[in-house]
Amino acid sequence: MYSQNSHLNYQLKIWLFLLLGLVILIILVGGLTRLTDSGLSITTWELFVGLVPPLSNEKWINYFDLYKTIPEFSEQNFNMTLNEFKVIFWWEWIHRQLGRLIGLTVLLPLIYFTIKHGLWILRRFGIIFILVCFQGFIGWYMVSSGLVDRVDVSHYRLSLHLVTAFIILSVIFWKILQIKNIQKTGISIRLYLFKFFLLLLFLQLIIGAFVSGMDAGTVYNTWPLMGTSYFPDDSKILEFLNISFFNNPSIVQFVHRNLAYLIVIIYAYLLFLVIRENNRIFIKPILLIGVSLFLQVILGVMTLLSGVKITYASLHQINSIFIILTTLYFLYISKYKKLNNSF
Repeated sequence: MYSQNSHLNYQLKIWLFLLLGLVILIILVGGLTRLTDSGLSITTWELFVGLVPPLSNEKWINYFDLYKTIPEFSEQNFNMTLNEFKVIFWWEWIHRQLGRLIGLTVLLPLIYFTIKHGLWILRRFGIIFILVCFQGFIGWYMVSSGLVDRVDVSHYRLSLHLVTAFIILSVIFWKILQIKNIQKTGISIRLYLFKFFLLLLFLQLIIGAFVSGMDAGTVYNTWPLMGTSYFPDDSKILEFLNISFFNNPSIVQFVHRNLAYLIVIIYAYLLFLVIRENNRIFIKPILLIGVSLFLQVILGVMTLLSGVKITYASLHQINSIFIILTTLYFLYISKYKKLNNSF
């Protein structure tokens, strides 16, 4: 436990669970903001002014006029009406307000707990606030990439924004686990395979963000083949020799698909190892990972076959949260629960 004060530990858990819920919510809203092409509807930073939404028709027109100055409007949404603009505006506005709320939900309790219980609170939990501030900067860095010379944000910056959100989520969840009274008996299991599995999951998040940022999911809407072949027929394998292949939507979708296959194969091997050990401590979490992983594959295929229908795409992203959390939980108990035999 973090302290011998059970009341303090209880308060910390409530705080962290609240943060965890808010981060999950903002990942959901952020995904919908991207899927509805709403992320560029607010073209200014507005750190404090943006707290208040447009309350007059004049203010709405002002926001709309600013939106009209960027390429997304002039090249893609030139027929958009003010009412249609309001729809995408609200998604981005809600996303930004959730970001502000998370910042305050981290900062204010952090100050309170530090003043009341000492600087060790700041040392243990200050990293969350630093990451949240960094995420705010990355969010604007991402948006700014879509205001000049392109109709969308940079898929590289989008992936950084998404992965940072998942890092924040992971840090919060790990600290929740640390507060729980789990006896630490030392490592008795080889964790490199499970850590590699988690690394692959985060790599898949990056590639998935590339797919989303480039609308690569709309290029081939067939499965298991990409059109009539396994490898996309509008690309060449030799393109992998050039780092710019990450700018090719077809190849990015191909990588996303095949990385998913690799993750499933490695999971099957990990499942075999756990079943061979026949240790009940690990059976439930490894099966939870498997259920989430199976559902993720199904949702990924349905997203493709539907032409990236928002419902399936959003569920696909939400489910990735549960895969990450269940994998982190498995790693935690693997580290702190003792096995009779190691593998």
